Formats: sequence, C-alpha cells, structure tokens
Amino acid sequence: MKKLLIIIMLLMIPNASFGEESNVTPLNNETLKEHVESIGADDIQSLEERAKQGDALAQYELGVIYDDGEGVTQDFQKARHYYELAAKQNLAEAQFKLGGLYDRGDGVTQDFQKARHYYELAAKQNYAKAQYNLGVTYYKGEGVTQNYEKALYYYKLAATQGDDYAQFNLGVMYHDGEGVTPNYEKALYYYKLAAKQNLAEAQANIGLMYDKGNGVKQNYEKFIYYSMLASEQGYARAQYNLGVTYYKGEGVTQDYKKALYFSELAAKQGYARAQYILGIMYKKGNGVEQDYQKARHYFELAAKQGNTGAYYSLGILYATGTGVKQDYEKAIYYYELAAKQGDAYAQYNLGIMYKKGQGVEQSYDKANEYFALAAE
Repeated sequence: MKKLLIIIMLLMIPNASFGEESNVTPLNNETLKEHVESIGADDIQSLEERAKQGDALAQYELGVIYDDGEGVTQDFQKARHYYELAAKQNLAEAQFKLGGLYDRGDGVTQDFQKARHYYELAAKQNYAKAQYNLGVTYYKGEGVTQNYEKALYYYKLAATQGDDYAQFNLGVMYHDGEGVTPNYEKALYYYKLAAKQNLAEAQANIGLMYDKGNGVKQNYEKFIYYSMLASEQGYARAQYNLGVTYYKGEGVTQDYKKALYFSELAAKQGYARAQYILGIMYKKGNGVEQDYQKARHYFELAAKQGNTGAYYSLGILYATGTGVKQDYEKAIYYYELAAKQGDAYAQYNLGIMYKKGQGVEQSYDKANEYFALAAE
C-alpha cells in the first residue's frame, strides 16, 4: 500500500478557544494579531505596565510581540520571559507558545521534554493546537517513545474541536494502518472533515482515493474534482498528480498541454517529480518542441533533490551525448546515484559500461555484479 504524505508540521498559531479551566478571558486570535501589528511604542509601554501588575493577557501580548518581532527587535528571551509569566497564570495560549519555543529551540536550548510539558498544560485546558502538537510529538517520537495510540488519542481530541490538520493526520493513519487497522472508510471520513475546511492536502488525498478506488468506487471525475480543489490552492502535489494523469491519459483524454500546464505549476514550487516529468516531455517532444537543453535543465533540478528517474535520465544523456557532449564519466556518476536507489535500468547500464570499459576500467566482475543487482 502506497503511503500518503502525512503532515507533521508543528503549528505555532494560537487557537482562539479555551477550556473551562482557564481563568482569563481569551482574545480572539485574529483580533489579537491585528492588535499586535498596530501596537506602537506607547502601547508597548502600557502593556509593560499592565504586565508588571500581573495582567496575563498583557504578558502574553508582549510575548507575541517579541516572538514575532512586530514593531520591536525580535527577542526570543523576552518572549519566553513574558510567556512564562502568563503561563504561570494558566493562560493556555502562553503555555502553548512556550512549548513552541522549546520545540523549535528559539532563544532556548531545544528541549522536547519541556515542549511536551507546556503542550500538556495547554492541552488539559482543551487547547486544540496543543493537543495536535502532542499528537505530532508521539507520532514522531520526539522526546518520548513513539506511540501511535497516543498520537491518535491527541489527534482525536483536536479533531473533535475542528482542527483540520489533526483530522487530516487521522485520515492518513487510518489509511496507512498506523497504530490502527487500516480503514479506508474512516480515512475518507476524516479527510472530508479537513477538506470541508479547505485543507488542500486532504482534498488531494480524497482525490487519490477515488483515483485508486481505495474504499470507494473508482471515479476519475471525482479524482479530477478534488485534485483541482487542491491545485487551485497552489498545492504542488495535486498539481503534479493532475499533470501525470493528463500526460498518461489515465481516466481522462490524454492532453499534453494540460500535462505541461500542471507540471509547470508544481515544478515552479520545486516539486522534483514534476520537474522530472517536464524533463521527459522536453526530451521526447511531448506537447512541446523537443529541446534537450530544457530536458537536461529539468532533470538537473530534480536530481538536486535526489530524484532517481532524473539521475538515470541524466546518465542516458551523457552516455549517448544527447544534447550534451558525450561524457562517460558523468554518465557513470549519475547511473551510480540511481543504482544506489535501486534503479534496475541504471544498474544494468552500469554493467554494460563496466563490461565495455566505458568511462571506467573494464571489469567483468563489476559488470556481473551490476547485472545481478538489476536482475533481482
């Protein structure tokens, strides 16, 4: 079963909701952000005075100001100081933000144990983003023993409150059977919850489920629909999926122009597999004027990111002198990179080159070694 990408990014944007245990009335997150961005020197002085008097929200706001460097020189030490003051008063947002500093190592020695401690304090107040980050902590095993059951537990707490990334990660775990029995129905359920909140990653994965017929009847129209939703948000993986689909004509009429369009969108964002596809299109002249220079350009972009197909394709170009000066040593270099990643064609071609002594000292032993690898 092909694994779908799971988001493990730690979100450091405070959630506006508070649990019942909080003894401070929270500010709406967007209002707070706008307020912080408009704060001037006089406002900061006023906040400092309020903070000295024990005003937890003023302490928190000052923490955000110094954390983000809004109107002041960014200073993680001061941010930590003010977050700690507010956190001691049980302000969940401050506890969460303090956890984030330790998680990232901003202004402090990175310490996953302390990060988890502060996330737990906020999570106990039903703070969704802290619950989500605890899910990530246990999923990745950062500062704790990896534990998918606990990851699921915290993701579900956050997902129940509408956290889209938690919903998405639950979808991935049920799809791939991480800590649970694989369950496409539940995967689709959680993906759809996140997709309703316009999370592009979830939309793209729903599309792939319809493309593969995983837990649903295969439906290419729905694959295109959900992939387009994600693509319109600039999600490179969905753009790549659309590009490949139109390139191959799988479930749709083959359309090189659309393949080029979507592949270029993804390639501009540095998506290696899209860069590789563009290299193939320019090499073969599929929907574009054949151009070996452009083919090499895109293969090199993808190769810089470790793309196996790009390594192999560059090896071919240099071995045959296609669009470049023939260079057996460079061909060997790229074939070896691809071969190390298990590419059988590259392994076979290395066998041929060692057999003939092209760019290397002739060696039948090494030739046979590569032929054996390719045959596995």
